[in-house]
Amino acid sequence: MNAPPLPPDNAAGLRQQVLDWFVRRQRAGWGAADEQAFQQWLQADATHGSAYAQWEQHWSAIDAVPADTIAQLRRNLAHDKAQLSAAQQTPPRAATAPAAPAAAITGLRRRWLLPSLGMAAAVVVASGTSLLAWQHWQAQPVFRQAYASQRGQQLEVQLPDGSQLRLDTATRLEVTYYRDRREVLLHEGQAVFSVQASAQRPFHVLSGPVGITVVGTRFSVRYTPGLAGSDGVRVAVEEGQVRVVRRDGAPGLALAQIADAQTLVAGQQITADAQGSLHPIQPVAAEGIAAWREHRISFVNTPLSQALAEFERYGSTGLTISDPAVAALRLSGTFDPSDTPTLRKLLPHALPVRLQQVAGGLEIRAAR
Repeated sequence: MNAPPLPPDNAAGLRQQVLDWFVRRQRAGWGAADEQAFQQWLQADATHGSAYAQWEQHWSAIDAVPADTIAQLRRNLAHDKAQLSAAQQTPPRAATAPAAPAAAITGLRRRWLLPSLGMAAAVVVASGTSLLAWQHWQAQPVFRQAYASQRGQQLEVQLPDGSQLRLDTATRLEVTYYRDRREVLLHEGQAVFSVQASAQRPFHVLSGPVGITVVGTRFSVRYTPGLAGSDGVRVAVEEGQVRVVRRDGAPGLALAQIADAQTLVAGQQITADAQGSLHPIQPVAAEGIAAWREHRISFVNTPLSQALAEFERYGSTGLTISDPAVAALRLSGTFDPSDTPTLRKLLPHALPVRLQQVAGGLEIRAAR
């Protein structure tokens, strides 16, 4: 559907008036006096005519909605109306224990995005599927693109709204823009996000068990589920602020049952384990939120096996470890991940190890 958007959420009152007039004009009893009142309403404010014309375009686009989608939404509506009827017939409970049906009614109001249940029912009954068309139209992506960087490559991406992404090595993500939000699904790797502010269209990053929400800021997200010792999520903020939540396995951020949440400001970072449990907020390291942008990776008391796996993300080092005691040695320092020859020279000086030529490369062994 290509109809333009209806007035924004801060014009909810105007939207209700538009829907009200639309429904009334579909009734058989509509007469000349009604039409005169409608024309007076149109002339009262320039926004009335444009808003009503936009709604008519949405109504005319109903043929593009799949029949099975309409049928399912109609079934949902019938179920909601039955719940509402039951809630209205249930006697109120004591004031100290609010009745469950009241919560159900509130949920229905939110679901149909209208301030009046009677109005919602009238719209759906009188116009058949107009509201369903609006909801379906809202859920359709306006932009969708997948991006991936190769091993050892960094990739710069400019998005349609002016936001920018920088992907580190071996990173895969998908960007989807909707009319009311922007979403990025980070499958693996790490990226820096420079987000153009838009209060009407928040920017969500979904990364494994964690979701990040921003309006406008610059931050980094790392998610490397296949890397031992680094299989969780790390979020670090350079500018602005972000909200980090555990998603509890929900397919999207908006539908998540949020079990944990933290707000980060510039200079702060947070990590989460593979299940999404958030650790305490920490200051960003001295090298910044993403040293890899300057082709640097840093280790602080990191097991050698884990450090070597990080190097392997950027390219083959030709190094292996078979001795668990050597793998457990701790490495600290800052390195260029693409400079394998320097790594080979430094390792015997930084740790009690030697490099032994074996079939297929070099093995890191304990020093004699």
